[in-house]
Amino acid sequence: MKRKAESQANGKQASSKKSKLSLSAEEAQKRFRSGLFDKSVLDSYTREYATSSPYKHAVIHELVDDKLLRSVRDEVRENVQFTPKETDIYKIHQSGDLANLDGLDDESLAKLPSLLALRDAIYSETFRDYVSGITGCGPLSGRKTDMAINVYTPGCFLLCHDDVIGSRRVSYILYLTDPDKPWQPEWGGALRLFPVQEMTSKDGQVAKTPLPDVVKVIPPAWNQLSFFAVQPGESFHDVEEVYHAATKEQLDEDNGRVRMAISGWFHIPQIGEEGYVEGEEEKNAKNSSLMQLQGNPAQYDAPQAKPVKVDHPTSSQDDFEEADLEFLLKYIAPTYLTPYTLEQVSEHFEENSSITLSNILSKKFAQRLKDYIQAQEKQALPQDSKDIEKSSPWKVSRPPHKHRYLYQRPSEPDQLRTSQEESPITELLDILLPSRQFRHWLQIATKCTVQSHDLIARRFRRGADYTLATGHEGKPRLELGLGMTPTDGWGDDDKKEKKEELQAKGKGKAKAKAKAAQEPPSKRDGEDDQVGGVEIYMAGDDDDDEDAAVYKTSGDDDNILFFQAASWNKLTIVLRDSGALKFVKYVSRKAQGDRWDISGVFEIEDLDEEDEREEVEENGNGESVAGPAFGESDEDEFQGFSDSEGSESD
Repeated sequence: MKRKAESQANGKQASSKKSKLSLSAEEAQKRFRSGLFDKSVLDSYTREYATSSPYKHAVIHELVDDKLLRSVRDEVRENVQFTPKETDIYKIHQSGDLANLDGLDDESLAKLPSLLALRDAIYSETFRDYVSGITGCGPLSGRKTDMAINVYTPGCFLLCHDDVIGSRRVSYILYLTDPDKPWQPEWGGALRLFPVQEMTSKDGQVAKTPLPDVVKVIPPAWNQLSFFAVQPGESFHDVEEVYHAATKEQLDEDNGRVRMAISGWFHIPQIGEEGYVEGEEEKNAKNSSLMQLQGNPAQYDAPQAKPVKVDHPTSSQDDFEEADLEFLLKYIAPTYLTPYTLEQVSEHFEENSSITLSNILSKKFAQRLKDYIQAQEKQALPQDSKDIEKSSPWKVSRPPHKHRYLYQRPSEPDQLRTSQEESPITELLDILLPSRQFRHWLQIATKCTVQSHDLIARRFRRGADYTLATGHEGKPRLELGLGMTPTDGWGDDDKKEKKEELQAKGKGKAKAKAKAAQEPPSKRDGEDDQVGGVEIYMAGDDDDDEDAAVYKTSGDDDNILFFQAASWNKLTIVLRDSGALKFVKYVSRKAQGDRWDISGVFEIEDLDEEDEREEVEENGNGESVAGPAFGESDEDEFQGFSDSEGSESD
């Protein structure tokens, strides 16, 4: 993400304190491997770059003088501190911006002479010209140094993005992995490149969008440099998760699987540098925005929203007909159909604008659903998206710089499912959730009048899937999440709930349990227990200028409004206001299974519209029907319903 303003200011102050060393060509070349600057070597890398795919990139092995780089690694391990950082798009440990090395006091700088020597060599005119010659990208700045040391330990990752921001011209990664214990590809941590598909609309406009499957995998290796020119809408890449070892003994044998690297960018020339062009950065930013919008690539995103309008909204004041109750009892636990429980649900939702209901499905249907999903998990899926879509009912969401997961939609009016296509999941999508009876139940539970529904079943494969943070603009709407994940170990299973309940005794059980339930898994569980899959609502602006790769700490979790870990047979209902961000954290390969859910968006009548309608119908009592704005509730009062409250009687 984008660096904080104060960090940028500190960088400027640091630069004025000490001037960077200007290296002669001879001195700069001594810091790299012997023969690197030979014309034949340069020509070979230039040819490699020109013929590479899916977009132009190059890999240089043994870039730096080995003795110097070993010294750099030792200095970093002994003297550099790292901050754990986590957002929707990455989980890493990161140093500060190495541009600020010049601002260190003499005593601190004396501990990092090799690191300083390496930084100055990388940004020397000699090496900048070398990179520029290979890529053909034009002149590069020696004044604007932009690099940090990133450490990926097991469970860390960086999801798909294109690095386009500001004045960047070339991205690079120099690996500082263990020189005496070669990195193994099966440990993960590879730089992976995504292909881009070009599509032409009816009016002839060409749009580019990345495809969901990587086609180039570059595993880490000691003293290896990978680099490519930053290209809007094209240079999409990620960093594969560093995978956990099967045992602690194996992890120790692998020296912890620590993927350390120096990552950074070469920028366009700055004011006063040779090659500087006034207004070039602004022009590039404008062109980048135009290129990413050209042809409206969002029209090719999948899945697209498909809201189904409700023709004749029913009133939340109406009672259930006997036939409606019989229908709902096939799917919903009887407890949640009693007037007393529904009144509790309604009061809680009105006060908090969100609620979680455990064991929402009836025992018989829940068991049938679980049996089906567990059987599906035992069947291996193809790796390739096209093969998945050919051989299963699942589609693959795209593009990967927004989301990636498997999904199924409700059947269309003119679509009939075969018996082989039908399942308990399609029963929820086609029968229960879009039904008039369920809509009536939802309106009683929330005191909101539903105007449309849009449903989707999702399967997040472990080691592969996620959604990145997206905002919502427009009037508030109800968002439903039905957890269908049958495996344990997601930070929200029965064992943890019982443990939290026992810990809460003697301290105000309900209140302590409620607070524990609201804390994100990062606070509730140990670091080793995190496997992702948590759906999070948070406050914040969706800033288009933010980037995945640099130096923004995740800070604390004060801006998290609501979360739901992957779970079995739990329904969450959230009243989502405009501006609230939402994402599903990347699912680690360490998870015991995939994350399954059904996600639904129910557009609701505007409060003003509803008040006017109720006044006309002379049924209104002047009270708000949607509760406080989302995020205003007191999290200490959040209790939801425990397993005993939500379960059926035998």
